[in-house]
Amino acid sequence: MSIKKDKIDIRSISLQTLQEHFIRMDEKSFRAKQVYEWLWKKSCFSFDEMSNISKELRNKLDENFVINNVKINNSQFSADKTIKNSFILHDTHLIEGVLIPTPGRMTACVSSQVGCSLTCKFCATGYMERKRNLNPDEIYDQVVLISKQAMENYGQPLTNIVYMGMGEPLLNYKNVMDSVEKITSEDGLNMAAKRITVSTAGIAKMIKKLGDDQVKFNLALSLHAANDEKRNTIMPINEQNSLKALAEALKYYYAKTKNPVTYEYIVFDGFNDTLQDAIELAKFCKHLPCKVNIIEYNPIAFANFINAGEDKIEVFAEYLRKQGINTNLRRSRGKDIDAACGQLAIKDKEKAVQE
Repeated sequence: MSIKKDKIDIRSISLQTLQEHFIRMDEKSFRAKQVYEWLWKKSCFSFDEMSNISKELRNKLDENFVINNVKINNSQFSADKTIKNSFILHDTHLIEGVLIPTPGRMTACVSSQVGCSLTCKFCATGYMERKRNLNPDEIYDQVVLISKQAMENYGQPLTNIVYMGMGEPLLNYKNVMDSVEKITSEDGLNMAAKRITVSTAGIAKMIKKLGDDQVKFNLALSLHAANDEKRNTIMPINEQNSLKALAEALKYYYAKTKNPVTYEYIVFDGFNDTLQDAIELAKFCKHLPCKVNIIEYNPIAFANFINAGEDKIEVFAEYLRKQGINTNLRRSRGKDIDAACGQLAIKDKEKAVQE
């Protein structure tokens, strides 16, 4: 009686390890480089598609390895041309990712975790349980699939990637960094690191680690209040990562990378929309070169927050500008299909499409 061996996830191993497997299979090690190129440069999801590999070797690959690729479960199209995708993973978990088309840009918003553990009060994902971290290839696949959508639907290539979907990227640090490497490497998708933004709710020690690693991508901090008492109320992570701790970490990060930081700030009506709030935010901005993106709030079923009125937002933004702070107003995209910032959440009623 033969024992069936488990297949190895081929994208979970390094090129060197793959070469060692090939030698054990009595194959030339240079063939491993060809397969690796198919996996990461050509984004191949099937061994049968590897046309310069012999049929015999493809059969060996199929016997020993598996490609646990992400698949599109379903897609929704917004009136503003935003496309929200539900992706199904190899273990049937679901995540979401979004294609955001704007003039001159095609942006992929990708997830880094299944669910989230941070419980931010204004974010739909924060009301989900965190099931697990995504692997580097699962993040990579979201980019590949959304890039394909951009070409198929709008005839334009992907220009930007934001790690602003489900989950906290810095709580999945190694896998996120590995995914960035695969996306930016000449042996991968060869995208410029400056086209990538990683957004965090604010984990001071990991922001310092970004500095130590001298990352080339952009960093955004979901701030939403420059007052510890208020920020604690809406973002419990602030209780262990105070504004003072964050400021110190960000200064350290900037000293190491010389990369300015973007602060994301939702102006909630009656909560953080006063002149005093703007003064506190301006003071926080003085720590290092930065810009502020004021983001429109997108309502969710679990929370009672509402967006501040346009007049209040404009007064708030104008005060920051007068302090010399680069300030932009960001309008929501895909709100009608729950694809906008803070709205990503797999609904209980949503079922994975079974093959």
